[in-house]
Amino acid sequence: MKFIPAGVVPLLLMIHCRLVVGKALPVNTPSPMCENMHVCKPNVAEQTRKLVVLLNATAQDLFSIYLDCQGDPFSSHLDELCNANGTNFPDFHVNRTSHKKEIMVALYKVFAFLNASLGNITRDQEELNPTAKELLERLHNTTKTTRGLISNLTCLLCTNYKVSQVDVTYGKSSKGMNVFKKKQQGCQVLRRYVQVISQAAQVLLPHLSQA
Repeated sequence: MKFIPAGVVPLLLMIHCRLVVGKALPVNTPSPMCENMHVCKPNVAEQTRKLVVLLNATAQDLFSIYLDCQGDPFSSHLDELCNANGTNFPDFHVNRTSHKKEIMVALYKVFAFLNASLGNITRDQEELNPTAKELLERLHNTTKTTRGLISNLTCLLCTNYKVSQVDVTYGKSSKGMNVFKKKQQGCQVLRRYVQVISQAAQVLLPHLSQA
C-alpha cells in the first residue's frame, strides 16, 4: 500500500471539483431562461398588456426630457444626431396577422435589448446629469416596468409556447465612450424605443389581450 502524504487527498479532490465545475454543461441541461419557471398567474397576459400601454404612454415624455437634458446640438439637430438606424435595436416585423408565439418572441427581443440599453443610459446620465431628478426617475421607472415585462414574457414563452431559448441582441456598452458619444447613443436608442413601443401598443395588444 502506497503512502499518501497528508493533505494530498483534499488537494486532489479540490482539483477534481474544479475540473468538473469547468466542464461544459450537458446538452439536455434545462435552459436558464426557463429554470424554476412554473405555471403563469391567471392575469399575466392582461398585466403584460397594461405594462405595454404604460410604456407607450410615457416613452415620448422620457425621450423629450432626455433631449432637454443633453442640450445642444442634440435638441437642434435631432434627425442628424439621433438617427435610430445607428443602433442595434432589434427589428420588429410582426403584425396583427402574426402568430402569438412570434409576437411574444419579438417582444422579448425588444425588451431584453431595451433593458440592457437603459442600464447604460441610466449610468451615463447619473454621471453626466446627476441633478436631473425627473430624467433619472423616469429612467428608473422605465427600467422597472421593462423588467416586469421581461418576467411576464418569459413565463408566457416557457409555459404557454414551450420556447426555452431566444436569441437576443444587446446594444454597445458606453463604457470608454466620450461624453458626446454617450449622449448620442442614448438619444438614438430612446428615439427608436418610442417608435417600437408605439407599434407594440397599436398592433400587438389585441393578441396580448387574447393570450
